[in-house]
Amino acid sequence: MLTFITELRHRNDALYLFGLICLVASIAFLLLSATTSVRVYNVSAWYKPFKFAFSTFLYSWAMAWYCHYLQSFNAPLFSWSVIILLGFEILYIALQAGRGQLSHYNLSTPLYATLYSLMAIAATAVTVYTAYVGILFFKQPFPLLPDYYLWAIRLSILLFVVFSLEGFVMGSRLTHTIGGPDGEAGIPILNWSTRYGDPRIAHFIGMHALQVLPLLAFYVVRNTKAVIFISALYSLLAVLALVQALQGKPFFASKKHSQNAISK
Repeated sequence: MLTFITELRHRNDALYLFGLICLVASIAFLLLSATTSVRVYNVSAWYKPFKFAFSTFLYSWAMAWYCHYLQSFNAPLFSWSVIILLGFEILYIALQAGRGQLSHYNLSTPLYATLYSLMAIAATAVTVYTAYVGILFFKQPFPLLPDYYLWAIRLSILLFVVFSLEGFVMGSRLTHTIGGPDGEAGIPILNWSTRYGDPRIAHFIGMHALQVLPLLAFYVVRNTKAVIFISALYSLLAVLALVQALQGKPFFASKKHSQNAISK
């Protein structure tokens, strides 16, 4: 692990440090969720900043690692764009959590509506920039990388971009629950609905292909055709999770809810 950390810092010091800050922040947010009583949607208000900070930590370290392979790429510009845009998003989410207020879908005042729009712009900008990185991985030659690993990086970035943009499904509805109100019963911490459709699950699965597929390819699969096949199955899982959510059906149904559905 120490070798990986040392190499990661050598590859991209800025994203390494930003990711580390996000990791520390995510731990702090999780501790606050256990020690404070501030709540939003009937759960700790600190769960949301925890999820965003931890996800940003994973994204930052993954992209710091992958971008090192690119030729003639302005890594500092990419890194500081990510730091500024996602840093703003996490800071605003944390600020609103501390105040017991919604960050997402909050149009209750002109200020909140503007800040929510800016968050959407920031997330979209990072996604578009990541898509550009993905295009470079398809266009540039990488003679030193195994094909199975290269294809895992390509396909993981593709899935990340597609399911990051899937956030517009929620943004257009101003809700992360389909078939019922936000704030109903959900699984611990992640709070994904156990009663209704929840597009956040597909969002999560697709975006974290960025870590899952390259790790599987490099350490386990080590075969190009197998990597493509597994990536296809992984994509299908994300799509099915989205389709189920759009139908208003829970991906993780509670036992009580399942029994009620059967009785009907």
